[in-house]
Amino acid sequence: MHSIDLASHLRRMRQARPLVHNITNHVAMNTMANVLLALGASPAMAHAREEVAEFARLAGAVTLNIGTLSPHWVDAMEDAARAANEAGTPWVLDPVAVGATALRRDAGQRLLALSPTVIRGNASEILSLANQGSGGRGVDSTDTSDDAESAAVMLAQRSGGVVAVTGETDLVTDGRRLARIAGGHALMPLVTTLGCALSGVVGAYLAVAEDSFEACVAALASYAEAGRLAGEEAQGPGSFSVAFIDAVYRLDPETLNRQARVELYDAP
Repeated sequence: MHSIDLASHLRRMRQARPLVHNITNHVAMNTMANVLLALGASPAMAHAREEVAEFARLAGAVTLNIGTLSPHWVDAMEDAARAANEAGTPWVLDPVAVGATALRRDAGQRLLALSPTVIRGNASEILSLANQGSGGRGVDSTDTSDDAESAAVMLAQRSGGVVAVTGETDLVTDGRRLARIAGGHALMPLVTTLGCALSGVVGAYLAVAEDSFEACVAALASYAEAGRLAGEEAQGPGSFSVAFIDAVYRLDPETLNRQARVELYDAP
């Protein structure tokens, strides 16, 4: 399988400065907006049902995150997904803690039925969405990316989209191809909403991409490289949070190509 020119994806995204419309959770909004701005994209955080369809048609990509969901928000997410589909706009489903409650399981399946371009979650969330696991412990995964590999491949084939399983090593598949991305830093799980913000980054790369699988790999590789850079300076979770946003801003395309630890395979 040919390699992916990660640098070209980063350059193209920064040149386009895409508008990414995020219906995300209350906890993540500020972090996601700051990460997207540092990356070179333009974030919008509109969630009112009365306007989400209009925003979805304006945006280069849409992300939907069920972290602090309510029935009204789920309705708004469905409206945004339908509008994105009608406009040919790529969208990302982030099924936070999808296995934890009946409300979340229902919301996850309703959104999955609308054919997301990318599904990005931790291993337990992907297993739960594929009806193959208990869903972890709240927002925390109790499974590894390797545990979720077969479920991810199946889910990609069933949904027609790309599935990204994030963890200590990330896994991305479109049902035919599979990538593993290593890197990042051990402090990343100790900073709240970095995973949620990653879904926005995936959206930014999707907005200008011809190949959703490659765009998703490039997004995750960029995030891992920013984590590595931030870890060189941070003294703990607090300083890591600040250093991470600076590292996203400082991402260099050529350095990304050299430093990224990406392995590509044919899906089993």
